[in-house]
Amino acid sequence: MELGFETIGNATVVVHDDGPVLACDPWIRGSAYFGSWGLSHEIPAAQDAAVREAGAVWFSHGHPDHLNPTSLPLFSDRRILLPDHVGGRIATDLRRDGYRVEVLPDGQWVPLSERVRVLCIADVLQDAVLLIDVGGTLVVNLNDAADHGWGALVKRVVREFPESYLLRLMGYGDADMINFFDEAGERVPGIGQLRKEAGFEVGADCARMAETFGATHYVPFSSFHRYQRSDSAWANEFTTGVDDYPRGFRSDTVTLTPPYVRVDCTPGPAHRSGSGGAITPIDPAEAPDLVLPPSDFGDDWDDVLRPGEFDAVVRYFQRVEHLAHRIDHVDFVVGGREHRVPLGAGHGRSLTFEAPRASLLAAVEWEIFDDLLIGNFVRTTLHGKWPVSGLYPDFTPYVTKYADNGRARTKAEVKEYFAEYRRRTGTLTWLRATLEQQAKDAVRARVRPDSPAFAAARRAYARLQGASK
Repeated sequence: MELGFETIGNATVVVHDDGPVLACDPWIRGSAYFGSWGLSHEIPAAQDAAVREAGAVWFSHGHPDHLNPTSLPLFSDRRILLPDHVGGRIATDLRRDGYRVEVLPDGQWVPLSERVRVLCIADVLQDAVLLIDVGGTLVVNLNDAADHGWGALVKRVVREFPESYLLRLMGYGDADMINFFDEAGERVPGIGQLRKEAGFEVGADCARMAETFGATHYVPFSSFHRYQRSDSAWANEFTTGVDDYPRGFRSDTVTLTPPYVRVDCTPGPAHRSGSGGAITPIDPAEAPDLVLPPSDFGDDWDDVLRPGEFDAVVRYFQRVEHLAHRIDHVDFVVGGREHRVPLGAGHGRSLTFEAPRASLLAAVEWEIFDDLLIGNFVRTTLHGKWPVSGLYPDFTPYVTKYADNGRARTKAEVKEYFAEYRRRTGTLTWLRATLEQQAKDAVRARVRPDSPAFAAARRAYARLQGASK
């Protein structure tokens, strides 16, 4: 392909301009989340080679289905492009390990070749957006990001292009902690189960999202994994498959493409999508349906903590000041034995995580607790009065986004962290985004995701966002 792009894997984009010039979030080897996730489809030889030959590689954020530790060494001699995340953790770690890192300036176009340029926006939740101009066709790579003030800029850029392709995680909602149990030891239905039982149409959400940003196409994206550990394989029932995206997709302005696609952007009417021939499906084989024991990834559920090992867990959580103002304690059951991290007092709510020793200690040592949660083999029990949204907004963001990756652990550090994103976004835009987020948090905290009221709120929000284009 002379000029264009391809999508493959979980969330990988390969951009061509007389050869591969950019690969985004290349997970093409190994597993993710302590072995819990494998790719749902194979990486064909042609796309595998193109990814590895790309002159530059962009990583959106630190989750291992995007910045994959097994795939990363394949790019040791490549130009590594990163968002300008506050805290700079990924850039610091990769430079320490000898990678050639460039932090992209926030909100500015950067040329990569004669006909390809990129604009990167770092998000307050340590995710990022990448806009890719491929010879006049726009790729809007939102990966896993939700709009926290950058949406207005993206919409303005989209309006400048006659053809645009929106790529973003959409689905039933398994790509987070959904392995919840009640105090009687019974599994609590997660968002994926609730949505499937309620007849949730993934395609309808995709169409609304693309219409909101003004895109002409939607490409299913960042959702193609399967659970492969025997202690997480139960969650496969709630993943989003390639056949789920057409269900409910209705739009007069947006075209749904296959999830794995080659788009030819070579100039000339014969190559435009409106005349046919520019969009070619890629048909990768499904990955083998494996169920592997936790021991393959170093975990033994009967293994107990050694003397002194839990001290690191206590320090890890007690350094996050916000937790003491919301949660009384966090308990861990490891090898059948309970251990407590005291936090605050008088809040009337606490947490219990049942986790295998090896992954727990690794998550704490490497400061990647989100990976432990998203793997969905850890069992989580909420005690006391928690919102319907569970670990949001008072646990997961403060531990995994602001502390682990943003390096903001104290109240003062968190305040400065938000101040920097507010400065980048602009005070008025930031204020509006903050109020919108507070409204969304209030709905999520009180309304079940499978309820008609929740669906109505989502539709109303989409209409509001579309009106602000």
